[in-house]
Amino acid sequence: MLATLFSADAAPGAEIDAALEAAGAIDEGLLHGFARIDDDRAAALAALAAAFAGSPLGDAVAEAVEKIAAGSVADDHLFALAAARIALFGAVHDALLARADAELGRQRAEWHGEPGPAAAATHLLGGARSWLRELAITGWRGVDHDLVAAASQAIEAALGDPELRRLAVLLDGLAAELRAGSPIATMEPVPVRRWADLWSRALLLARDGGRAQRAAQAETVTGRLLVLGVDVHEHPTAVQVQVHGVLEAAGAPVRLVRASVSAAKVDTIVGPAVWRLLAGHPMLLTALAEHRALDLTDMPLLPGGDLIWRDDRARPGDAADPFTTARVHLGGALAPATPPLERHPARIAEPVFVEDLSAVTLDTTRLPACGPLTPAAVASASACIGLLRWDDGTWTVQPLGVLAMVKKKPVGVHTADWALGPTDAKLAKAAGEAVEVLRERAGRLLRK
Repeated sequence: MLATLFSADAAPGAEIDAALEAAGAIDEGLLHGFARIDDDRAAALAALAAAFAGSPLGDAVAEAVEKIAAGSVADDHLFALAAARIALFGAVHDALLARADAELGRQRAEWHGEPGPAAAATHLLGGARSWLRELAITGWRGVDHDLVAAASQAIEAALGDPELRRLAVLLDGLAAELRAGSPIATMEPVPVRRWADLWSRALLLARDGGRAQRAAQAETVTGRLLVLGVDVHEHPTAVQVQVHGVLEAAGAPVRLVRASVSAAKVDTIVGPAVWRLLAGHPMLLTALAEHRALDLTDMPLLPGGDLIWRDDRARPGDAADPFTTARVHLGGALAPATPPLERHPARIAEPVFVEDLSAVTLDTTRLPACGPLTPAAVASASACIGLLRWDDGTWTVQPLGVLAMVKKKPVGVHTADWALGPTDAKLAKAAGEAVEVLRERAGRLLRK
């Protein structure tokens, strides 16, 4: 079913290449700085404006290109370029996702969500816009430690307002990457597309705080959640567990949904110990470790398919093997629409069930260290539940669980099998020690 996507003849397509080339004009401007536009970059920006002629963004992009080429760089001009870039990558996302849906025979819901209200504390956003403007004028090649440090005040102000937390975390992450690479004039290679992605998203969020989907726009669902697999996102200061599953609810089609929980951490907490940070979600962790369904009652569900997880509204139910769930439900489950600001090729993560592993490219670089799923287990697998992703021009499948050969028998191995701790006693003891030591030290400091 996926073989066509992974065949040598499955080229991205002329339209996708053209969209990425148009976005490259903005990326090149950000690399060298919009204060220094030479003839080649001016021509590339003019081609970008021509590509948007007649579109809702056409006039704004044309004016921005004209003013920037003349040496005037204002917030509105940069906002138009950021919006154009996000629109281009959104179009690429839509084309790729439509191709994947066609190959999978997957039906997808239409988008009916509405933008959330603008953040109330918009007066705090000026500092963020100012820093992002300086980055654009200077260019990545001109970034040094002083320019990175200038973001501190804007980040601190945004962190202090819950409505702006999304922007604050994004700015903090971008600043950390720039700090690690400074001075960027000597850095090779520069992650041009990634930093342009972060800059564009941050600038749109800094416009009005980001009209993100809010809990008030969620419907409440009651039914049964059957887990397919778990994607673990881990960084030195945070961990997020994203559960992919299918939702059975009365009066509605079986739907693909996601549920995410997260926690702050320090860089010394790694491996199985990270599960201890999520102990506030015992119902979810129990279901993941014991491969059980979850009975949900009035759980909020956003239009983009994300459950707003409330652990007190879930109870572990009957045993539910993920491979049985994939075989029975995955082919006919209705996929959620993608929220407008989430439309980007890097965001594609479609649950798939693969039995002919020779027909796909398995990406083991994303396997988390907090579970038993290893490259060796994947190498011996006869079947896989994973996430179909588009990565640097090619399709890959990120394994979430495999049927691996253990003592000549197929055994299911999943990323979240250690959600309640490793089954090996030595590993379990080591996993708990780091968290307990840090908690004890923190308690000692608080008592002082």
